[in-house]
Amino acid sequence: MPKLRTENFGSGDQSWLGSTHGIRNARTEILDISAFTAANHYPDGYIPSGTPVAKVGGMLVPYDPTVGTVTGAGVLAGHILTDQKVVGTADFGVPLFDHGRVIAAKVAAILSAWSTFVAPIATKNATNIVYV
Repeated sequence: MPKLRTENFGSGDQSWLGSTHGIRNARTEILDISAFTAANHYPDGYIPSGTPVAKVGGMLVPYDPTVGTVTGAGVLAGHILTDQKVVGTADFGVPLFDHGRVIAAKVAAILSAWSTFVAPIATKNATNIVYV
């Protein structure tokens, strides 16, 4: 008998999106799951839609707004577009929303349990996202 499992699919809470612009153009990037912790980043088994990420070493890691550099986790790559189920410890592809409008307060509400979100002010640490 094959191993079967039941899953529910949905897009999560996308109230952080300020417009529909950029949704169809989300690109696939690889998420470094070892940079995220289950207790903080995905206690319910999902990395939530809207999670801000940086690109380090070619892979997505949690964005760190306190890092004051032009490289590493302090450079925002964008936001994860949809909820992402974490299964095991293997890295996996996710849709990256990297241009359009984002409601910063809604992103902050998503992250309130484990981090704070501050929209990048310096253009060197930002993307083509307009924060409202």
